[in-house]
Amino acid sequence: MTRTLISLGLVSLLAACSSLTPGLSGKHDVTIRFAAEINGQAFECGKSYANIGTTRSTITPSDFRMYVSDVKLIPKDGTLVALELAQDATWQHRDVALLDFENASGPCRNGTSATNTTLRGTAPSGEYSGMVLSVGVPFALNHQDPTLAPAPLNSTAMFWNWQGGYKFVKFDTASSGISDQQPATPNAMGPVTRYSVHLGSTACASGSKTEAPQACQNPNRLTVRFDRFDLAKGLVVADMGAVLAQANVDVNAKGTSPGCMSFAKDADCPPVMQALGLAYDGIAATSGQKFINAR
Repeated sequence: MTRTLISLGLVSLLAACSSLTPGLSGKHDVTIRFAAEINGQAFECGKSYANIGTTRSTITPSDFRMYVSDVKLIPKDGTLVALELAQDATWQHRDVALLDFENASGPCRNGTSATNTTLRGTAPSGEYSGMVLSVGVPFALNHQDPTLAPAPLNSTAMFWNWQGGYKFVKFDTASSGISDQQPATPNAMGPVTRYSVHLGSTACASGSKTEAPQACQNPNRLTVRFDRFDLAKGLVVADMGAVLAQANVDVNAKGTSPGCMSFAKDADCPPVMQALGLAYDGIAATSGQKFINAR
């Protein structure tokens, strides 16, 4: 079974569970580490990755960021215990954190030079055997003005509009294309040079794009659960190659944004949303998500 890492100052392994040694407050510092990969290779701005998607294309990414929230640890009795995130005024606010794997170098020039690959917080002392987290921003924080929001919710690059809210995952890439590739369907535009995956809530009804909705028909928040993880060893990995495995990154459905932006009636989205384990256009995913794994 896959296992995730929480890197701790004092750790002992007891009966296949991990024990947090209490501090003076009865709580312990916790650091959960993440990494971004593409088909098992470490994500790097400007690096090219071969054998992507159904056409075995080569892509060069220019962005990879994601929000995670509502992190909970699983103790021996199965009761979920919230990880209290440190309020650092940069990467973490309330129970939301921004993971930023790009560094503004090369094709990632529209990003930020600072990166963040950890969650930091505290948890009550005790023995824990698992972890649950969500990819996305909770509804209560998802629809607001990012220019007035505290960091990390002040990133306009990670925001659509008040109506749609934030981009939970932002992955942009250039595709080499395949010169003899023919459009797979009659409505295809043919070879493209850009392919993106932007995951966020859709069908959020409101009076205008500058009004917060009451609800969204497609929340598109991804919940990931690891029933066992090692507190001293391991890593939480977001692998975009697995999300694109059944997608054609060299063509784009006519009249739609490049790649999959989560919006309905986009012929490029079904394989992407399926790999994310999310329903799309009223059709439920037939298997679990392939995006987040643990080692």
